[in-house]
Amino acid sequence: ISMRCVISVLGKDRSGIVAAISGVLAEKGANIADISQTILDDIFSMTMLVKLDTAIADFNEVQEALIKAGEDLGVQVIIQREEVFQAMYTI
Repeated sequence: ISMRCVISVLGKDRSGIVAAISGVLAEKGANIADISQTILDDIFSMTMLVKLDTAIADFNEVQEALIKAGEDLGVQVIIQREEVFQAMYTI
């Protein structure tokens, strides 16, 4: 069973952010469908659309691993189910 999610990463720019976050996703069996990243001055921002394979790792397991990686990197990582994300931003 797969589930689509939106991941947002925000924080001070430093090397290794993309590698660490994508490494966690690979380890948990997730597939990155799309990715956008920008650096404004010294602020790193990345949004990813990912497909989780819930037979390998469920939403909570992936969320915990991403939050831990974000803490190690000093960045904020938020993962939301796509339907929750869509509902939040639909007028």
